[in-house]
Formats: sequence, structure tokens, C-alpha cells
Amino acid sequence: MNTTAPWRDIRVLKILAQVIFIILLALVAAYLYANVTTNLARQGLAVGYGFMTNPASFGIGESFISYDPSDTYARALLVGLVNTLVVSALGIVFTTIVGVLAGVARLSSNWLINRFAAAYVGLIRNTPLLLQLMFWYFGVIIQLPDVGQAIKLPGPLFLTQRGVYMTWGEGTSTFPAWRIFILIAFISIVVIWLLLRNAQKRASIPLSPWWNLAYLMVPALIILIGFVIQPEPPLQATVPELSGLNFRGGLRLTPEFAALLFGLVIYTGAFIAEIVRGGIQAVSRGQVEAARSLGLSTGQALRLVVFPQALRIMVPPVTSQYLNLAKNSSLAIAIGFPDLFSVAGTIFNQTGAAIEIITIMMLSYLSISLFTSLLMNIYNQRIQLVER
Repeated sequence: MNTTAPWRDIRVLKILAQVIFIILLALVAAYLYANVTTNLARQGLAVGYGFMTNPASFGIGESFISYDPSDTYARALLVGLVNTLVVSALGIVFTTIVGVLAGVARLSSNWLINRFAAAYVGLIRNTPLLLQLMFWYFGVIIQLPDVGQAIKLPGPLFLTQRGVYMTWGEGTSTFPAWRIFILIAFISIVVIWLLLRNAQKRASIPLSPWWNLAYLMVPALIILIGFVIQPEPPLQATVPELSGLNFRGGLRLTPEFAALLFGLVIYTGAFIAEIVRGGIQAVSRGQVEAARSLGLSTGQALRLVVFPQALRIMVPPVTSQYLNLAKNSSLAIAIGFPDLFSVAGTIFNQTGAAIEIITIMMLSYLSISLFTSLLMNIYNQRIQLVER
């Protein structure tokens, strides 16, 4: 039993110090807020978010959710936030692929592949992102042929100066009912993960990898039940077809969105490539030699032995690059893509609510960064070595 007095207990003192720090931080924030509101009141201005319910009265060129100029400022900000989230999510996926491929290519024994990857990393890392975005937009995408002479790629995928047109899924009449099955399947994955995690902690030996099939079998069974109840699939593929002066059907990525996504992926991928190269080289050479002595090929050794160990080194710096990608998306204003920063700037020009708009933007980008960091930290904990 601990008989140490509370004022001498180091654990109590640590907690007390944190509580005092939080209180002091709250007092400083309250003082700054009171000072700002007092100064604004002297000038006849007031801090408040009542303007958010007023009609925006301006159009947004690209939106992944429904929007009309008669909608409120809050709806306009939501459109900008969704645009930022879509660009950030797609950018993280594609930049990971580009970065891993370029990082592995930097270590290739093939002279041409090695030099090409080195030239890519050296060129992209040493030029400003803003300059690259303007190059991809004004120097590449805008220079593509018109709709009538569109460049056709497998998919089909059409490249034109009006944007990128691709095959996409369109919701059918049963899609609203299918949302329930999709939600249940997602919940089942989370529940299975929690159950297996608790079982792993209680087990004296690791669980068989075959248990991981439950992640696929249960959701697949739920989807199968959905097809029995609703035979018509929730989505149907729509292919872009030239009709008159434009394409109909499929999905269209505007030139602004395509340039922003491509620029962010190429730029961030160069930094991730160096992280991947450094992570792989940090793995002991003996690990590679041991894998080769077991009869594994170079590719198998990289995939099964080297890369899993390198991940423990790569994940923290890669997380920083993911956060940079999300924040760098604010440069979309230079090429006219209506992201959160661009839409918020328009609202600020109309309302003059500087403090409110800046606060909303700071909290939005902070939330995106914290959520991304949370997911990456969870993944980082799962791949770390556990001492027994």
C-alpha cells in the first residue's frame, strides 16, 4: 500500500501539473477572445456565426455534393470541405503507390530504371509545388486536344482539355436499400476486428492466420443475403460516350481537379520514394541474405522479409507526408479548384468575417490532420514488434 502523501506522490504531481497547464491555457484563450471581441466592438463589429445561415449567392464550379447558389454559407463551406477531403483521400492512395514504386526503383540494379527514378525524385523535390501545379494545369491539361480529338486510353478513359472522362458506377433504384446491407457489412468488419483483437490478447499463442478470412467471409455473406433480397445490383457501369459537342455518361474530372490531384501525387510521391528507399536500406543486409538462403527470390525477399520490417521505419515520416499533402491542397486556389481554402476566401470577401472564417479553416485542417494521424498511429502500433 502506498503511504506517500499526495503532495509528494510524483503521479499526483504530474496529473496536477497537466490540470494547471490546461487551466492556464484556457485562461489565456479566454483573455485573447475577450480582447479581440472588445476591440471589434469599439469599431462596431461583432464576432458571431449567424451569417452562416445566409444565402451564399455565388456558384461553385465543381461539387461532389448537391449545391445551389441559393444555399447557405454553411453549405458552401461543406462543399469546399468535401472537395478537399476527396482530393486528400485520393491523393494519399495514389501517392503511396507512386512513392513505393519510385522508392523500389531507386534501388533497382537496372541502370535505366535506377537513373530514371533518381531523375524524377531530384527534379520534383527541388521545384516548388505551386510551380508544378501551374505546369500541369496550363502546360499539360489545357493543351490536350478538344473533345472531338480526345485521347482514348483503356478503360475507356478519355483525355481532353475539358477534363478527364472515365467509366463510373451509377446508382440504381435499389441503391437506397443497399445502403443498409453495406452499413451492416462495415459494422461486421469492425466487430470482428475487436473480437479478434481481444482473443489475441488472451491467447498464449498467436491465432491462426485463417481467422483473418472472417474479415471477408462475414461481409461477403451479408452482401450475398442482400442479392437474395434485392437481386438488382446497387450500381451499374456507365461509359462516357461522345454525344454532340461533349461526352455523356461516366465520370468527369475537371481540368482543375485533375491537375491538382496529379500535381499533389507526383510531388508527394517523390518525398515518399526517398522514405521508402531509406527504410529498405535500413534493414540489415543479413535479413536479405537469410531470405535468399531459404530459396526466396529477390522479389519475394523484398515483399515478405524486407518490406514488412522497413514499414516500422517508414510509417512515421510517411504520415508527415500525408499531412503535408492534405495541407498543400490549399494551393488549389492558384488553378481555380474550389477547395475549402478557395470557398472560404470567397465567403470572407463577401462577409468580412475574418476571425470566423479563419477559425473554421484552422479547425477543419486540424481535424483532417488529427484524423489522418490517428489512423496512421493505429496502423503503426499494429506493425511494431511486441516484446514477450
